Amino acid sequence: MLEVISEFWSEYGGILLTGTRDTLVMVLISTLFAYLLGLPLGVALTVTQPHGICPNKLVNRILGWIVNIGRSIPFIILMVMLFPATRAILGRGTGTVSIIIPLTVSAFPYVARMVEGSLLEVDNGVVEAAQAMGSTTFQIVRKVLIPEAMPSLVNGFAICITTILGYTAMAGTAGGDGLGKVAITY
Repeated sequence: MLEVISEFWSEYGGILLTGTRDTLVMVLISTLFAYLLGLPLGVALTVTQPHGICPNKLVNRILGWIVNIGRSIPFIILMVMLFPATRAILGRGTGTVSIIIPLTVSAFPYVARMVEGSLLEVDNGVVEAAQAMGSTTFQIVRKVLIPEAMPSLVNGFAICITTILGYTAMAGTAGGDGLGKVAITY
């Protein structure tokens, strides 16, 4: 048994380690960018709701439309749609770095909705108390909403990173590197 494992590792070990590294790079970087886009978007969706801190029906509808469109496009189709943009930005459409763009574009609408849902779970009385004390919108978001929603935001982070990890497997079918490519090739 040990001999079989040793033989397998000597033949495929390097490939698996490279695939794991590429997958981690794709997941971590695209998650970072998805949160850089999705977190402010989710906050804006929450704040501009009709019963939000700064209600703005038009802004809320436009942002909601953007998020809904982004969430409704399946990842594999989005990836193919973004090949020209990826090539224009990076000079090529395949590889570890190239897949980060479609992963980010597909994930940030999910992040925005996760953040919105987490912030909506915060007790309205806490927000009203901060408003009564004269807090600005930015102070309420930074010192009340986000800290109060942190457990839910962490849970949403775990779900988002798992979703992005699943997307990397699909990315391997269309020119991405990582374990998805390893699984298809070997």
